[in-house]
Amino acid sequence: MPGLRCCRQMLQKPSDAYMEDHMEKLIQELKVKIVDTLNLISVTPDSIDADAQLVGGELGLDSIDVLELVMMVEKDYGLRIDNKELGIRVFASLKALADYIHESRPETSP
Repeated sequence: MPGLRCCRQMLQKPSDAYMEDHMEKLIQELKVKIVDTLNLISVTPDSIDADAQLVGGELGLDSIDVLELVMMVEKDYGLRIDNKELGIRVFASLKALADYIHESRPETSP
C-alpha cells in the first residue's frame, strides 16, 4: 500500500524544520549548561557564538574547563568523550558539540 509506506517514512524521518528547531533548542540548552557548569559569571548564554572556537577562544576555556564539560556531557546526555581526538573534534565549537550529542544519543520521537 503506497499510502502506508509514505506515512511510515514521514514517521521515521523527522522533517528538516523539526531538525533545525531541535538543534537550535539543543544549542540554547548547551549555552546555559556551559555558563552554569563553568560558573562563567561575566558571560551570558546569548553571548556565546555557536560557531566560535570553544577551547582557547573568546570564552577562554582551558583543559580543566574541557574536563568539566566532558563530565557534564556524560552525566546529562549519557555520552562518553574518552579520547583526545574525539575531544578535539567535539569541542571545536558549540555547534560541533551539539552535532555530536545529536548524532550520538539514542533517537527520540518528535
